[in-house]
Formats: sequence, C-alpha cells, structure tokens
Amino acid sequence: MPKAICLLSGGLDSSTVLAIARSQGYDCYALSFDYGQRHRIELQAAAKIAQALRAADHRIANIDLRMFGGSALTGDIAVPKHRTIGEMAHGIPITYVPARNTVFLSFAMAWAEVLEASDIFIGVNAIDYSGYPDCRPEFVSAFEVMANLATKAGVEGRTKIKIHAPLMELDKAAIIKLAVALQVDLKLTHSCYDPDSAGHACGFCDSCLLRQKGFAEAGLADPLEYAS
Repeated sequence: MPKAICLLSGGLDSSTVLAIARSQGYDCYALSFDYGQRHRIELQAAAKIAQALRAADHRIANIDLRMFGGSALTGDIAVPKHRTIGEMAHGIPITYVPARNTVFLSFAMAWAEVLEASDIFIGVNAIDYSGYPDCRPEFVSAFEVMANLATKAGVEGRTKIKIHAPLMELDKAAIIKLAVALQVDLKLTHSCYDPDSAGHACGFCDSCLLRQKGFAEAGLADPLEYAS
C-alpha cells in the first residue's frame, strides 16, 4: 500500500478526506496540530476519527501560533456569530489563522519525506468555506510546486509530492453525502470554532452554520450535540 500523509483536524472535511484516502488504497498517516486554538477539543475528535478509520499512525504536532495572534482562533478576539451566508462570502474573516495551512502542509511535507511518501491529502474547499486564502486551488498548486523543489527526496527523484484536495469543488451537502457513503461516523467529528466548556458546539459560528446548512441541504440530521 502506498503511504499518504492526511492532515486531520477532526472536522467533517478532513475526516472525509481521510476516508477517501483509505478507500483509494493508501496507508494513511494522520497528522493533527495543537497550535493554541481555542477549539482544542477538535484534537479529541481527530484521535477518535484516526482510530475509527484505521490510520497507520496519528501524530499531533505542537506549535503555538498564539505567539503571533491575529486570529479569533488563537487570540483574545471574539468569534463572529450569527453571520448570514452572504456575509460569509465577502472578505476574509477574523477566524483566518495567518499562514496556518502553509505551516501544516510544511509539516506534512517533512513527514512525507521521512516516510518516502509522495501523497499528501488536505480537506480544503473553495465552495462552502469562509473565504480563507489558503483554501484556494491556486495555493494548493503553488505549494505542490514548492514541495518538489524543497526536499532532498524530491531533488534525488525518490518522491514526487502530490497534494490531493478531493473536496475542493464540492459543497458541504455533497461532502456530507460522500462521508456517509464512506461510512464516516460523523458524530465523532467536531466543527465548532467556539465550543462551550463541555465541548458542545455553539451552533452560531461560521463553521457551525455551514455545517448545519450542509446537513439541511443533504436532507440528513446532524448527529452533533449543540449547546443550544
């Protein structure tokens, strides 16, 4: 089985991508990040998903992006609530974490080189998302080019990194239907940016609202427990 690094946040999208990689015959090495995020409970979800989907290994890298701040997820800034889909479609929200996916993919690239793996999977999406610049296809393509210039394994021709973003052109409803088809236990996933102390999703942040919209459009009940 070819090896693949799968970035796994514990959310709906990354969990679906891990299931996709498994269905395509990859031996999956899941990589999560404890980066100082306020919704750190997502790491518990990631561990459960990695086990349920039989990842070959699951590692959590510790990096503290709070040292830079600049985001509602890593600083003392309120998470936006009750925004409309139209409002989400304009501008880059304060929940954007500067350079987060660049950092995450760099770690994935390093692990891939050690494992002599050529494939990295990431759950970015350009349809139902909150306007993050590092979720666009242009970013993924540019990073793939850079990755093949930056590694010893790439220069020596032992690997040729391919960044897979299989959800890029899917809306949230289609992602949910795909996850169900792949038998992902969506109750294990966590999407909320601002959960309560018990880990319950708030139901009103952008991520919660996009998730709820996706389940409604898919005609399915969201198994997640919300605080209200």
